[in-house]
Amino acid sequence: MKKAFLNDTDFVVNTVMSVRSAYIHIPFCRNICSYCDFCKVFYNTGYVSNYLEVLKEEISTFYQGEELDTIYIGGGTPSSLSDQELEKLFVILSSLKKSNHCEITIEANFDSIIETKLDICKKYGVNRISFGLESTHSWILKKMNRNLDLNYVKKIISYCKKIGISNINIDLMYAFPGETLEEVEEDIDFIQSLDIPHISTYSLILEEHTKLFLNHEQMISDEMDAKMYDLICTKLSDYQHYEISNFSKDGYFSRHNLCYWKNKEYYGFGLGASGYLNDVRYTNTRSITRYLQKKFRYEEEKLDLYDKIEYEVILNLRTRDGISKSEFFTTYSKRVEDCYHYQELVKQGYLVEDGDHLYIPEKYFYISNEILVRLLEECKL
Repeated sequence: MKKAFLNDTDFVVNTVMSVRSAYIHIPFCRNICSYCDFCKVFYNTGYVSNYLEVLKEEISTFYQGEELDTIYIGGGTPSSLSDQELEKLFVILSSLKKSNHCEITIEANFDSIIETKLDICKKYGVNRISFGLESTHSWILKKMNRNLDLNYVKKIISYCKKIGISNINIDLMYAFPGETLEEVEEDIDFIQSLDIPHISTYSLILEEHTKLFLNHEQMISDEMDAKMYDLICTKLSDYQHYEISNFSKDGYFSRHNLCYWKNKEYYGFGLGASGYLNDVRYTNTRSITRYLQKKFRYEEEKLDLYDKIEYEVILNLRTRDGISKSEFFTTYSKRVEDCYHYQELVKQGYLVEDGDHLYIPEKYFYISNEILVRLLEECKL
């Protein structure tokens, strides 16, 4: 059977770099998860009020008025905001121009989302919600410093569908120290019972400065991690495995994340947010004090042609479609084969050349990092 590639209804490719996406970071959390290394601070009403005002100023300073196709509100935990704070956030974001087909996503945790907050999201045009479930097992949740009521999960998912937000993602974390294959399978079974169109799965990484790392937790073996990944892929075979960690029903790919993986430019607003504008990748400060002083940018990386091509290859090859050779040439005036010796990887089956596309086959997604290292070592630039 010929491989089916994403089409124009899944993601609009811009041959001329233009900003069509924005990421908004809400760093506040009601509790701090033991594995989390994201930019976050404990929820504080005073901080939230000041933060939203400064966020408004950052957007007005840098946003150039483009019509956006995707907006992603992440965290932290955006659903930790009160009803009034959430409404204020959406009023601020109303300054962003949105296309008629704009995908607007917000992240939420089940321990802080309620029906009135979902009503506010719906009122302001949110049409996609990404929920952090992570696990269904009480002992793992306790280790994570999370709370979860599975009956409440079902109730919230049902309410989302009732008010017309059916584009729902669930995050699952696996490879937790001591976790079994059976427990991972039970997690997948529960998520599938919710009848949602998108699932993201992440293998636990013990990041420095997290509670799990400081408690000297031990990672599971690479062999067990691989078995869990294979199990997940098998269990989700009725979904399209369109990116290394993401599975979707037809028509429900994350268009915002495809912006990242297609190496397109995007705004990043908020504490610790990253963006990509005018050949510059930038990261905002992670210091709430500096951010509230309106000292936004922490780091900037000006990309040359070599850098841009390397990002293009690394990000594109995360997806099932991989690199479009024609788009690559249109963007860089170079052929992929003029930039990399990849034929040996094709001969060995680690890369597939299928017409216009060069991609990593799904069976080798798990070792994609090793494949990328080999490919980048064969750079001709």
